[in-house]
Amino acid sequence: MFVAGMSYSQSQSGAYALFLGVVGEEKRLPIIIGGFEAQAIAIFLEKMKPQRPLTHDLFKNFATNFGVRLKEVVINKFEEGIFYSKLVCEKDGKIVEIDSRTSDAVALALRFGCSIYANAAIIDEAGIVIEESDTEPEPENEELSEELHKEPLPSDFAYEDFLLEELEEMLRKAIEEENYEEASRIRDEIKRRKEKL
Repeated sequence: MFVAGMSYSQSQSGAYALFLGVVGEEKRLPIIIGGFEAQAIAIFLEKMKPQRPLTHDLFKNFATNFGVRLKEVVINKFEEGIFYSKLVCEKDGKIVEIDSRTSDAVALALRFGCSIYANAAIIDEAGIVIEESDTEPEPENEELSEELHKEPLPSDFAYEDFLLEELEEMLRKAIEEENYEEASRIRDEIKRRKEKL
């Protein structure tokens, strides 16, 4: 599977819908995730570089430094509207499976560059078919493409994790994309920083 997009959830306030696409099909797996996890995924998709490592980046750095490799992520269960996943990890030839929230598993899969899988029964039960005109282009070789659907960042996005120069670039981009709500939040953070100087 691949990350096909993310948008603000219409059904749950403060939540986001992450859409995973099935390679070679028009099906999408919609997964409701929290603002923090949406932020972690958005940061990677937008190729942003926080000043200090965020939680998922720290996890990757920790695992890498101790010789643990994330081989793949498997969405292995769907019960009462909740997706369950496992991280398939390898160290010194030994495979270990670790239980994980699906949102965290996807955020880590992006950082490790590993594959995301889902059981066929889950796709059949929870997958939705997107009209052809609405489909996102599939990434070549299962890598993320530049045309991924871009949505506003979560309202609780941690702008304090970025350098002033990065914030100014983010502000310019938000204005170009006419995302004025996000631009005003970035502007406020820049103003707050400059007042401290």
